[in-house]
Amino acid sequence: MGNEETERFVQAFHAADFSGHDFAHIERVRKMALRISAAEGGDARIIELAALLHDVADNKLGGTSDSVDQYLRPRVSEQDRLHILDIINSLSFKGGDRPPMKTLEGKIVQDADRLDAIGAIGIARTFQFAGHFKEPMYVPGLAPREPGDRTGTTSALHHFDEKLFRLKDLMNTNTAKIIAEDRHQYMLDFVERFKQEWNGQ
Repeated sequence: MGNEETERFVQAFHAADFSGHDFAHIERVRKMALRISAAEGGDARIIELAALLHDVADNKLGGTSDSVDQYLRPRVSEQDRLHILDIINSLSFKGGDRPPMKTLEGKIVQDADRLDAIGAIGIARTFQFAGHFKEPMYVPGLAPREPGDRTGTTSALHHFDEKLFRLKDLMNTNTAKIIAEDRHQYMLDFVERFKQEWNGQ
């Protein structure tokens, strides 16, 4: 199965997305996953397919695991299909308390997806996501929500404490850990500067 077919399928799914989960996000995750794989190993074909399809199963984007399953069933072996589905279904943050990925391929795709949530791109996606879902930029004095809590008031800036600052310590591979250190520091500097400017400094 050529990846061009999968790209077209994924592009169609993400065509109308303005929440930070567009096809550009998918492309960055694929590139990063293959970069990590070049250093860490793993089956590049499984990694690439899982990276391409990972958000098609995300219910907050209108996706389902079944649609990925149906897409893969006639195109890959049973073993590969189950592996890719297991990666995709285990990928998301969900408060940061998910069981660890079972395979190197899963660890690499998870790292690539999490790296796209931090650093300069992560900052931009956070504000894009907040605007899309009509959340405020910042609410001074508001306590961050507990991990995994998607109810209650939040803001774009609160998302850093609720999720993004936790991601550095959740990376699986050494390659991703090194990249995450730099991106994490960039976010710390940004949030400090943001609060200074918010307060008129």
